Amino acid sequence: MKWRPYPKYKPSGIEWLGDVPEHWEVKRLKWVAMYCVSNVNKVADEDEIPVRLCNYTDVYYNDYIRPDMGLMETTATQQEINRFGLHEGDVLITKDSEDWRDIAVPSLVVESASDLVCGYHLAVVRSRASNLIGKFLLRLFQSCAINQQFQTSATGVTRYGLPKSSIGEAWLPLPHTDEQTAIADFLDRETGRIDTLVAQKQTLIERLKEKRTALISRTVTRGLPPDEARKAGIDPHPRLKPSGVEWLGDVPEGWEVKRLKWGVTFQRGHDLPTDSRQDGTVPLVTSSGVSATHSCAIAKGPGIVTGRYGTIGQFYLIEEDFWPLNTTLYSIDLRGNDPRFLVAMLIHISPLFMLNAVKSAVPGVDRNDIHNVTIVVPPIAEQTSIADFLDRETAKIDKLIAKIETAIERLREYRTALITAAVTGKIDVRREAA
Repeated sequence: MKWRPYPKYKPSGIEWLGDVPEHWEVKRLKWVAMYCVSNVNKVADEDEIPVRLCNYTDVYYNDYIRPDMGLMETTATQQEINRFGLHEGDVLITKDSEDWRDIAVPSLVVESASDLVCGYHLAVVRSRASNLIGKFLLRLFQSCAINQQFQTSATGVTRYGLPKSSIGEAWLPLPHTDEQTAIADFLDRETGRIDTLVAQKQTLIERLKEKRTALISRTVTRGLPPDEARKAGIDPHPRLKPSGVEWLGDVPEGWEVKRLKWGVTFQRGHDLPTDSRQDGTVPLVTSSGVSATHSCAIAKGPGIVTGRYGTIGQFYLIEEDFWPLNTTLYSIDLRGNDPRFLVAMLIHISPLFMLNAVKSAVPGVDRNDIHNVTIVVPPIAEQTSIADFLDRETAKIDKLIAKIETAIERLREYRTALITAAVTGKIDVRREAA
């Protein structure tokens, strides 16, 4: 839909804001709102008063704050409650972040309670009712034009923080409060429609991922669909035999049932001190990707790697010779099997990796536990046919998922652009709101 502009505009006096509707004002935030930076931590103290604490993630992942959203229970002093207790209409913003783009992410308190308190790494912005309404202030913070003032004011290198003074110095375009309400109501309706569409697309992605997983699981335990089997010269209706494993069930008669250690073996990666590394073309592979290159390899490609910690249950196929770097990584000996089939088979049994993960602060996989998992292995020619089929079919699903993800990204960009246009007066939505 093409939205109308306002009938008349005037210069705002702010270069990045440009012209604003003739009857609007432009004011610094400190002139129309109070603000404070919270220092309430999460640690409970028996000498303090029980409260529910609104934390960084509560704000970052939610547009609206309500007491019934499962907030953290802790304690605070009476002075902290008086200063940082939340009121309906307050806007909370993220004050600190590892990424400057996550500075000043807002959330509106739509319902409060006497024990609701703002937590650390957040700032509370409370509008003065005669000048500014909370739900319009929320949309101002969500506008990329307004929000960039806070992002560019954030200081730091590896972690960014928004100085308190910078909050008050920000410029805000302000219509009359009646018009603020109309704009906010319009945006509530339009962003609600966009959010519903995004949620539907995200549900579709989850179903496609489930379909992908089911396709892999079915194929690596039962073989190719009949039509594909005929094309590959394989019996389309093979006899089945009991695998002896309840969750695996019956398997094709010509397949071998064996412990994982007889199909593949997991070997720890090898450390390579920084001062021993020599520039070359061989990738140094870690559980999070390729970190650098080296002059020689100790593992022949193709190969498969997975993390012992952190990236448990994720498997990566390396086509070339490589160096599996550090002992937090497992390099998998293929034992003559097709590496693409093995990746699919390992994806199928990946939930067992988490079940066998050591229960500690950092879950880890012990290869002695994983080696005893039962798997089923077809002849090498059939492995290759299965791998070819799965490559082709999963690529179709992945392409569709990527297309939907692109659509979601565009919807989110449109959402932000619409908010920005409405709260800066570039479009007149008063009729649409009515």
